[in-house]
Amino acid sequence: MAKTRPGVSSAKPKQGNKELDCYTIRGTNKVVRVGDRVLMRPSDTGKPPYVARIERTESDSRNNVKVRARWYYRPEESLGGRRQFHGAKELFLSDHYDLQSAHTIEGKCVVHTFKNYTKLENVGAEDYYCRFEYKAVTGSFTPDRVAVYCKCEMPYNSDDLMVQCDSCKDWYHPACVGMTIEEAKMLEHFVCFECSEDDLKRSQNGFHASPVDDAKTRCETALAKHEQPDLVLITTRFSLNLSRKNEANGVDMSGASSFAVLPLLFHLLAMSSIASIVEERSIYLILMEGEPVAFHSSGDDLPGQHGRRFDPNSEASKDHAKKLVDSHDKVLQSTLDRGSYNKLYSFKHVLNGFAVHTTPSQAKKLQHVPGVKLVEGDRRTKAMTTYSPQFLGLPQTVWTQEGGDRNAGDGIVIGFVDTGINPFHPSFAYDILNPITSNISHFSGACETGPQFPPFSCNGKIVSARFFLAGAQALTPLNATIDIPSPADAVGHGSHVASTAAGNAGVPVVVNSFFYGRASGMAPRARIAVYKAVYPTVGTIADVVAAIDQAVADGVDILNLSIGPDEPPQDTVTFLSFFDIAMLFARRAGVFVVQAAGNSGPGPSTVLSYSPWAVGAAASRIDRRYLGSLLLGNGLNISGVGLSAPTFGNGSLLYKLVLAKDAINLSGTFPRTPQYVEECQYPEAFDPNVVRDSIVICTFSAGFYNDTSTLTAIIDTARVLRFMGFVLVANPSYGDFIGQPIPYSVSGTLVTKVADAKIISQYYEQQTLRDARGFVTQFNARAAIRDGRFASFGSQAPIVSRFSSRGPDFIDINRNPADVLKPDILAPGHEIWAAWSPLSALDPILTGYNFALISGSSMAAPHIAGIAALIKQKYPSWTPSMIASAMSTTATKFDNNGGVIMAEGFEVGSSYAANNFDFGAGFVNPSRAMDPGLVLSSEFEDYISFLCSMPNIDRFAIRAATGVWCSQSLGHPANLNIPSVTISALRRSLTVKRSFKNVATKPETYVGLAIPPNGTMITLHPPWFTIAPDGTQDLDIEINVTQSTNVFGFGEIILTGSLNHIVRMPVLIRPVSIV
Repeated sequence: MAKTRPGVSSAKPKQGNKELDCYTIRGTNKVVRVGDRVLMRPSDTGKPPYVARIERTESDSRNNVKVRARWYYRPEESLGGRRQFHGAKELFLSDHYDLQSAHTIEGKCVVHTFKNYTKLENVGAEDYYCRFEYKAVTGSFTPDRVAVYCKCEMPYNSDDLMVQCDSCKDWYHPACVGMTIEEAKMLEHFVCFECSEDDLKRSQNGFHASPVDDAKTRCETALAKHEQPDLVLITTRFSLNLSRKNEANGVDMSGASSFAVLPLLFHLLAMSSIASIVEERSIYLILMEGEPVAFHSSGDDLPGQHGRRFDPNSEASKDHAKKLVDSHDKVLQSTLDRGSYNKLYSFKHVLNGFAVHTTPSQAKKLQHVPGVKLVEGDRRTKAMTTYSPQFLGLPQTVWTQEGGDRNAGDGIVIGFVDTGINPFHPSFAYDILNPITSNISHFSGACETGPQFPPFSCNGKIVSARFFLAGAQALTPLNATIDIPSPADAVGHGSHVASTAAGNAGVPVVVNSFFYGRASGMAPRARIAVYKAVYPTVGTIADVVAAIDQAVADGVDILNLSIGPDEPPQDTVTFLSFFDIAMLFARRAGVFVVQAAGNSGPGPSTVLSYSPWAVGAAASRIDRRYLGSLLLGNGLNISGVGLSAPTFGNGSLLYKLVLAKDAINLSGTFPRTPQYVEECQYPEAFDPNVVRDSIVICTFSAGFYNDTSTLTAIIDTARVLRFMGFVLVANPSYGDFIGQPIPYSVSGTLVTKVADAKIISQYYEQQTLRDARGFVTQFNARAAIRDGRFASFGSQAPIVSRFSSRGPDFIDINRNPADVLKPDILAPGHEIWAAWSPLSALDPILTGYNFALISGSSMAAPHIAGIAALIKQKYPSWTPSMIASAMSTTATKFDNNGGVIMAEGFEVGSSYAANNFDFGAGFVNPSRAMDPGLVLSSEFEDYISFLCSMPNIDRFAIRAATGVWCSQSLGHPANLNIPSVTISALRRSLTVKRSFKNVATKPETYVGLAIPPNGTMITLHPPWFTIAPDGTQDLDIEINVTQSTNVFGFGEIILTGSLNHIVRMPVLIRPVSIV
C-alpha cells in the first residue's frame, strides 16, 4: 500500500465538480469537446506540444476548468526509447490519464488512422497518425509489430509491395534494397544486407528459377498448419491466381496493372497479421486441486492446522512439492500452445497453483482443464520511528515486562513482503556487544545475494533475504539501476516498514547534520526476514503471492504486508481473490498476517483490507508536531511546515522578501506559465540579482495542483540562484493544501492555509513600491524563516489521518457491504521516522537520506506487526486470531485528552468525531493487549463456514478458491467468532453468538453492558458469568430492530471483569426493517 506522496498535495478528493459539454480554448474561438484531440503546453518549452484526447471536461466550485486527458506518446517517450517507427508524425495512444488545467490547451489537432494519413495530399502541422496502443506502465505495444512500414522510414506508398527480411523481420520497399517490384514478386526468401554475412548471401537466398510453384506450395502448407505465412508469399500467391484466372477470361493482367488489387489485398492481409498478434500477454494466477505441502497428509506428517508448523525440508515435503510442480508443468504442456507461455512460479507450500505469462485466449483454455479450480488475472501492487514507541507506552510498560529493549521481540521472526531492505542501515546492524542468542530453529530461510546486497547482509538481525522478480520481468523491461535484482531496497519503503516493526533500539536519526532523536522498532530484538516483491517500475500479485508462499514455508511468525493491490478485484468477491486466499492459507499455517488498510480515505468503503483472517491497520497522527514559521518584518509569526534549518540568525536577522512574480527575468524567452512565474520550478525564469540572498515567495498553482510541479524543483532553484530561503504559500484559487514536514537542504517553509497566505501578501504589498506599470521599484518587505526541525509534543492524538482508508467493508466491485468490520484497528501511521534507502528511487526529494519522516497506512501496519511479535513472544502458543483479539478488545476509542478520537475530513483542517469505520476497534494499546483477560478465537474451518454463510457467494466459487466444500454454515456471517459484530442489513431480529476464552491465571467474574446502535435494542445472555482459567464461555447477543434507519449505527458490548480486565467489542448495525 503506497505511502502518501511526500511534500505537497492538493486537498483531493474533491466534491461538487460539474461536468461541462465543451470548453473554448483561451484566446481563441475554438471549442473543444469530449473526444477531440488537442495540443497541450508542456512545462519544458524546448519540447514539442503534448497531444491528448479529451475524455472529460469539468469545473469546480471556483469555476476552474479541468480536462481529463488521455495522452498520446511519441516514440522517443516510450520505455526504452525510440523503436522502429515511421517518421516524426507518428504517435501512439497510451493508457496514461491525467487531470489537467484546461488553460494548458494550446489548440486542436487531428490524429488520423495510418490508412487515412497516407492518403493526405498535404500533411499539415496539426496532422498526426496513430497505429499503436501503448501501456505507459509496462512499455508494451498493441499490436507489437505492424507490417506496413519500411525500415527506411520513408512515407508509405499504399501501391507498393513490401518485402520482409527472414532474419530481422524488418520490412523494405523493393527499391530500398535494389530490386524492382517484379523481382520482389518472385522472391521465396529474403535476407537484408544488415543480416547477410556477405553480399553473396543475398543472391543465394533471393532469386530462384521456379518461385511461383514453390511459393504456392509453401503457403498452402502453412495455412494447413494454421500458421501465419510471410505476407510477401501470400501476396505472390494471390497475384498468381488472379493472373491465371484473368488469362482464362482473356484479360491481360500482366505488368504493373496486375497490382491494382494489391492495396486492398495488402490491407486485408495486414489486418490478418495484426489479428494474429493483437493479443497481448498478461500474467494469470491458477489455483489447482490438491493440498499444498503445508496441509498434505503423508505417512507420519499431519496436515498443518491450528497453528501447527510443517517442515518443508523433510523428504516427504520435498517429494510432494516435486509432484505439485510436475503437475503444473504437465497442465501447461498439455493445454497451451508451445511457445505461447512462460511459467513464472509454482506455488506449492501453502497454495497449490502457479503463475503463467500468456495471452487471454491461452489462459481461457486453462479454465476448462480438469484439476484447475481458479484462473485469475494479475493485478498491480504498490507499496501502501523515533517517537511512536514512546507514544504507545512500550518502553515504560511492555518492554519492561519483556526485559527491556534488549529482549523485546526476541525469538520471533517477522517477514516483510515489500520493496526490500537497506542492509547497511544501523537499524538492521548486528550488535556484537549484545548478541542475539535466542532459538529460531522453527525458521529456515536463505540469503540471496546480488547487487548492493553482499553475503554479509544476512547478519543475524536479518536472518533471511529473498527476492521475487519473475512477474515484474514478464510485464516490462526493468531499469537495472533501480529495479535491482537482489533484496536491496532502492525505494526506501521496505526499509522504513521493517525498521518500524523490528529496527534496533536507540538508533540516532541524523538528517542534514541535524539530530532528530533516536529510532526504535516496536520489537527491536525480533529477527527480520526480507521478501522483496515490489519494484520501482512495477509490482505484481504473482511476485507477492510467491513471496507469501515462501515466507510461510520459511517459518515466519508474523507477516507484514504494507503492499497490495491498489483496487478491489474486478471479477470475483473480495474474500476470494487470489491475494486474499493466499493470506487465508498463511493464516491456516499459523502465521499472523497484518496488511495496510489503504490510503484512499476519507471517503467511505475505500478500505483495501477485506478479509477477517488478516488484520487491516488504519493510520493515525501521534502527538508530535513539527512546526516551522515565517517571521515577518512587522513582528507577525506565520505558521509553516518543513524540516528546515532557519535563515542565518534564526529570526534575529531579517532578509528581503520577494514575490516570485516580481523577480521574473523580463528579457527571458520562457513561457509565462505558473510553473515559471509563480511556482519557482525553473531558475532561468528569475533575475538572479533580485532573488540572491532573498526569501522568495513561491505560490501553489496549477503545476502543484496537477502534480507536475515539485518541491525538489523549488529547492534546486533556490540552491542554484542562492536564495536565502523560500516560502511556498497557498493560493486562493486552489484553496488550502496539505504539506508534509520533510527535510529541506535549504531554508524553507510551507504556508498551507489561504488565510495565512493573505496575511503575507498584505504585508508584502504594503511594503513594496511599484511604478505605474506595476513593476517593483523597491523591495522593502523583510522576513526570516525560523527553525522547523524541533518537535513539540502533547498535541491532541490519536487523530485518524485524512488519507487512511475507511469502511464499511464490501464484498465486490459494486461495494455491497460485508458483515465484517474493516479496518480492524488504528495505529500510528502519520509522520513516522524510520530507516530509508539513500537511492530513494520514487522520491527524489529524499535521495541521499538514511532516514525519512513519511506517512501512510504502510507505516501503521508494521506497528501492529511489531506489537504482535511482543504478544507472540509472551504467549508462544497463542494463535493469530487470539493475538488479533487481544489487540482489538483492549483498544481505546478515546484520545490523550479523554475525548472521542477525531478523524480528519475532506476539507483541509476539518475533523469529525470518528467511528468504527474510521478506526476499527480503536487505537492499539500494547500494554493492555499483553493482558486482555478474555480472547476470541477463529480457525480455518470457521472462516470456511463464514464464507459458506454469506448469501451472495457461490458455493462452487468457495470450493474452487479454498478446496473445501461447504459442509457447515454459521447461519449468518455475523456469527464468525471475531471481536466485533457487524450486520450490514438487519431485519426484525437476530441472535449472534460469541465464545470467549479466559487467558488470565485466575477465575474472574464478568458483567456485561450493551450500548445498542441507533434503531436497535440488545440483550445479553447471560448478563454476567464467572469463567475459570483456560475456560470458555458462550455469549448470546440478541439484537432487535426498534426503528428502520437504513444507515449504520455504532454501539458496543463491554465486559467488565472483577480483576480489572475490560473487554470491548464494537457493534455496527444497519437496521432496514422492523418486520
